Amino acid sequence: MIPSIPQPRGIRFAYGAYVALFFLYMAAPLAVVATFAFNDAQFPGLPWKGFTLDWFFGTERPKIGLIHDRRIVAGFFNSLIIASCVTALSLSVATTTAYLFERHSFRFKELAYMLMLAPLVIPGVILGISILVFSSTIANFASDTLGIEISALRPGMFLVVLGQFSFITTIVTLVLAARLRKFDPALEEAALNLGASPLTVFRTISLPWLRPALIGSGIVSFLISFENFNTTLMLNGSDAPLVITMFDRMKEGSTPVLNAVSLALMLGSGLLGLIGVLVQRDRGGN
Repeated sequence: MIPSIPQPRGIRFAYGAYVALFFLYMAAPLAVVATFAFNDAQFPGLPWKGFTLDWFFGTERPKIGLIHDRRIVAGFFNSLIIASCVTALSLSVATTTAYLFERHSFRFKELAYMLMLAPLVIPGVILGISILVFSSTIANFASDTLGIEISALRPGMFLVVLGQFSFITTIVTLVLAARLRKFDPALEEAALNLGASPLTVFRTISLPWLRPALIGSGIVSFLISFENFNTTLMLNGSDAPLVITMFDRMKEGSTPVLNAVSLALMLGSGLLGLIGVLVQRDRGGN
């Protein structure tokens, strides 16, 4: 609907109702999860038994709060390590890849670009299985033929990082390439003509221009990695990240502690998203 074009009252009402129902559909499940994180009951649902913070801070069974649940805490730190590694790798590789596609011409450039985009259209489960089969084949060959056991190629945190990196770096590359496309290369050329080294040009001219995109895409990559499930499930080992820990807990029987974890994740994701918005707003004029 275009605001500048007058619309009949019925259409405006229908459009407003559609928008309201859409946001209600999106927010209602989150509100329910957040509410029952404070329910003084052993089951994450009705009836309401009263308000409690035990599912966050409880120390006695059966109300062990999330900060005292060893599996939840271990899963959180595993996810934190994985997301940090994936973010660092994605930003490093995506920066060079964005420069490659935006500043250079080479043979089969279009084919290489399509191959870069391929992980985005492949289902996460298929991507995880493919990486698992490939790595297991190499590990089995090294073990059976060479007598070398490569534990990094077995299911575990390294493969989880590799699997998430394979598609998250593409997302970061697209963001950085879009930012780089708006940059005037003449600024870099002028600095080089004045005697600056390529590293100095990148540090003082290119990097400040890319900084908002780097921060924004870094936050996005961290959140995607932290909350990824499909690919992670296929590559997970004994050090389970948080989403896999929650999935296993659901199979054993859910308790409101999972609601508490979900609420904490919602607040954390919202805070990181707000930081990204503020960074983009502060540097939007650059």
